[in-house]
Amino acid sequence: MFNHIMLGASDLEKSRQFYDAFLGVLGVPPGNANKNRYFWRGNGGTFGVSTPINGQPATFGNGSTTGFAATSPEQVNAAHAAGLANGGVTCEDPPGWRGEGPGALYLAYLRDPDGNKLCLAHRKPKE
Repeated sequence: MFNHIMLGASDLEKSRQFYDAFLGVLGVPPGNANKNRYFWRGNGGTFGVSTPINGQPATFGNGSTTGFAATSPEQVNAAHAAGLANGGVTCEDPPGWRGEGPGALYLAYLRDPDGNKLCLAHRKPKE
């Protein structure tokens, strides 16, 4: 359904460091520079950060969340920890299971250095 997701960044190198660590835990190779942007490609998708083309300050979307799939609760925890260790800030509840039964998800939320809200999600395998 989606081709790519792009988030605004005020400091590209700080964002590159954060997302290289955060996405690296999910098996995504380091970002590639392209003008005033960085792109990460993996699992059929593209994620990017860019300084705003219009020259205005980068801001986060109030009510917006960008979700990343993880293969296990341990991978969720590791990526969450990598994000926090590289300038991210925790938000909402601590990592853990939400919901019950087949719809249960193991989730962790954090914000990147520019305040963009991110979610790591692992869906319980079908039994």
